[in-house]
Amino acid sequence: MSYINELEKLCEELECKFIPDCSLKEYNTFKIGGNCKVLISVNSTASVSSLVKFMKKNNVKFTVIGRGSNILVPDEGYDGVVLFFGHDFAYTALRGNMIECEAGTLLAYACVFAQQNGLMGMEKLFGIPGTVGGAVYMNAGAYGSEMSDIVCSAEYVDCNGEIHRADFNKEDFSYRKSVFMGTDNIITSVTLRLESGDSDEIRQKMSECMAQRTAKQPLEYPSAGSTFKRPEGSYASLLIDECGLKGMSCGGAMVSEKHSGFVINKGYATCNDVLELCDKIRDIVKEKTGYVLEMEPIILA
Repeated sequence: MSYINELEKLCEELECKFIPDCSLKEYNTFKIGGNCKVLISVNSTASVSSLVKFMKKNNVKFTVIGRGSNILVPDEGYDGVVLFFGHDFAYTALRGNMIECEAGTLLAYACVFAQQNGLMGMEKLFGIPGTVGGAVYMNAGAYGSEMSDIVCSAEYVDCNGEIHRADFNKEDFSYRKSVFMGTDNIITSVTLRLESGDSDEIRQKMSECMAQRTAKQPLEYPSAGSTFKRPEGSYASLLIDECGLKGMSCGGAMVSEKHSGFVINKGYATCNDVLELCDKIRDIVKEKTGYVLEMEPIILA
């Protein structure tokens, strides 16, 4: 723990917020989990670079989170430093028919920004929780649209703290996967290429997508969105529904009765409740259908 004081001084120099022994419950959409050693609210790519160099030099365990919409935090917390990409790292700029977003930009905000500037291509993504950086990392999508359809390039910091920029195309992504997965590269900004359109029509499509989400998804409960990835040849929600698992509970975790693809927090769920329920779901689905479900949320470890 000798690095803590040095890290705090570095954050003062970088003007990054430094929060020791921070509860992560308010930093993930499941509203679950314990504390981390330190949470740092990052404010620039240069800050990310400096912090990564510090972590490597001092052999400090760390991870990066955005708005925590696709993570599950253990009940015992995270034994390391969390770099938080939030409001302090969310600058967005218009460049013709392209939008440049820092990684902490809310995806919903980017969608509205595009609409306000008469740019289409993000309408179906409206309502997906989380940041632009996280959305690119996992190639988030909905209703037949994915981030890979619009990603033009990205800036990232490697494991040595060096800053890079690379161009991408659709072939660099697949279902819920990107070239960043399985690497130590940290997305710091993204450029999205869109098309000109009518602002009112774009707004209408966004409203329709949001209405569809509200009608079908249990947005009134904390969750990490779709709990399982779509298995080839079927849908996780369909398989779970066919197995009669709607409403199944473990402690405070429950399979949503509104959408069986969601495991929700009824208000008092622990991480262990969620994991136990997910294990039971996978076992039953495999036994009854032969399909093997894979969890979509990432467990901080």
